[in-house]
Amino acid sequence: MNRMIYADNAATTKLSKTALDAMMPYLTEEYGNPSSLYAHGSKAKEGVEKAREQVATAIGAAAREIYFTAGGSEADNWAIKGVAHAMAKKGKKHIISTKFEHHAVLHTLNALEKEGFEITLLDVHENGVVRVEELSAAIREDTALVSVMYANNEIGTLQPITEIGQLCKEKKVIFHTDAVQAVGNVPIDVKAQNIDLLSMSGHKFHGPKGVGALYIRRGLIIPNLVDGGAQEWGKRAGTENTPGIVGMGAAITEAVATMEERGKKCKEISDYIIDNALKIEKSRLNGDREKRLPGNVNMCFEGIEGESLLLMLDLKGICASSGSACTSGSLDPSHVLLSIGLKHEVAHGSLRLSFSDENTLDDAKYIVEQLEPIVWRLREMSPLWLHISKGE
Repeated sequence: MNRMIYADNAATTKLSKTALDAMMPYLTEEYGNPSSLYAHGSKAKEGVEKAREQVATAIGAAAREIYFTAGGSEADNWAIKGVAHAMAKKGKKHIISTKFEHHAVLHTLNALEKEGFEITLLDVHENGVVRVEELSAAIREDTALVSVMYANNEIGTLQPITEIGQLCKEKKVIFHTDAVQAVGNVPIDVKAQNIDLLSMSGHKFHGPKGVGALYIRRGLIIPNLVDGGAQEWGKRAGTENTPGIVGMGAAITEAVATMEERGKKCKEISDYIIDNALKIEKSRLNGDREKRLPGNVNMCFEGIEGESLLLMLDLKGICASSGSACTSGSLDPSHVLLSIGLKHEVAHGSLRLSFSDENTLDDAKYIVEQLEPIVWRLREMSPLWLHISKGE
């Protein structure tokens, strides 16, 4: 096997040369602590602050509203727990989210529920999109926070974030969005969209792993998640990951600058695979066809196990997934697929392909060529397919 096609960019992306080149001085010569007063530390501080400006510019924020974290999960935890604990003091202990959020959000909500908070999880329906009118009906006098992800990490569906932001502003409810999959892939303007808090992660847009950021709207005060030193204006302790932060800043600037061109290319690849894979009997596309990230393909093939499909694709040099990389050790079907109404036996046969601009249409054609015979080979070995084919 000589060919290798990486089609799991929703899990992580390749570090770009632009990001690596920006990081290198801070891994070698400029290794000072950004909190130090001498010149060697000041050089590192300059790198951090330049990156803060780059991240802020990419989402329409002010630099002072960006706080660096160790990744998207920390940013989600900080945003949700911070707002919950701040608003609980005002008697507001109701939080609204959705059934198909990333586990960084759902598990955080589970922890808050044990503390006495009341959680409402909205349906996302067959097309994987939240309905604003249902959110409006769920908001109460004691609602502290609405947290709705910008783009789903498994099925790629885009949510009506602008409409949700406007509703929350009108209802005077704080609005957080987990935008880990969206940043760098779709245009975002936190001011125009009335977003109060936004989480992101560098390695989803060709930056390094282990660094993320939380946007907190100016004037919104939430308690710290990590206490200690005075870094990040005393809001997030710990010596700054200077090389990671610098790499994230360079990567997000590049991602925004190339967004339109990359989106067109990724959509062409995704559309080709969707159009051809849907020709396979008993196959389905998961999530809305149009309201989705341009590089996302998520499908189910009845009568097979997704894990077996991934292993056989891997033997052909294709790197894919059946859903979130964060739950790859679980034998349970995807909670995302169950939330859009799929039966367990159908959800088990899932495949997620996610592309970057390094992929080509030739990659898409190769994947299609390999996919159909693999699906049928697995079905021939499946007792479940025998029952399906008989209409049982």
